[in-house]
Amino acid sequence: MNRYAVAAVLSGAFFGLTGLFTRTLTGAGLSTMGILSIRCSVAALCFFCTALGDIRQLKMHKKDFWLFAAVGILGQGMFSFCYYNAINMMSISTACILMYLSPVFVTILARVVFRDAISRRTVFAIVLCIVGCACVSGFGGTVTLLGFVCGLGSAIAFALINILTRALLGRGYTGKAVSFWICVFAAVFGIVMDLLLFREGYSRPFAVLFSGWKIFLVGIAMAVTTGFLAYRFFSLALHGCKSGTVSILASSEPVVETLVSVFVFREPFGVLGVVGIVLVLAGIVLQNTTSKSESAAQ
Repeated sequence: MNRYAVAAVLSGAFFGLTGLFTRTLTGAGLSTMGILSIRCSVAALCFFCTALGDIRQLKMHKKDFWLFAAVGILGQGMFSFCYYNAINMMSISTACILMYLSPVFVTILARVVFRDAISRRTVFAIVLCIVGCACVSGFGGTVTLLGFVCGLGSAIAFALINILTRALLGRGYTGKAVSFWICVFAAVFGIVMDLLLFREGYSRPFAVLFSGWKIFLVGIAMAVTTGFLAYRFFSLALHGCKSGTVSILASSEPVVETLVSVFVFREPFGVLGVVGIVLVLAGIVLQNTTSKSESAAQ
């Protein structure tokens, strides 16, 4: 694997750690939007600190304001809102399966926006990853119309993050600048939504964060891993890989989520889960082979 492919896999792996932290934070009284605001606020602060040597790295042109706002609010913000509401309305497995239809949307949008070619091998890799994610998450569960819409919305929002981030990188912005502004807009969205839903003041999520050292450490760890590091590797991957390739390689996320649930939370794990992990890894290897072939051809 080249470093861009490795970055895509690592971004998915870091995103997959989300469940490790959210149970503790939800138990402490944080809403999903409160968790989003903390995660993205601290991640934005991390990106800001890494740019102190040359703050111009984070410069945003006025004409691109709408694009940054779109990826932060319609992308990351709506993804979190739709995905966690889908989980509340249906089984986690059904919500996860719907969310991992995102490689399909990414591949279609990348074809329309960037004229990326769609090979048979890429299609096969997508099928392997989707079926693998379904196996890892488990089949079945109740499905509601609103839950289905939210699940599908999370897949589309996740695809928008990929496409719009690549578009911004193509305009000459650094990965650090793109990630910083995504986190800023997503944090604002989370704070506003939490305020509208709970009406307890914009500082409520941060009051919970500072309510005890355990909650504080869990919140910071979540922000650094699933926010700062995940976005850093995600933007790096898009520098050297096509959008569809990144979405497939980032399917390492459900594998990590499953391993966390088994080894940390002692949840049951059967043969179907093993099959799912093998299928996802096969899709990642197959897509990485495709990337190497395309690079050699170029």
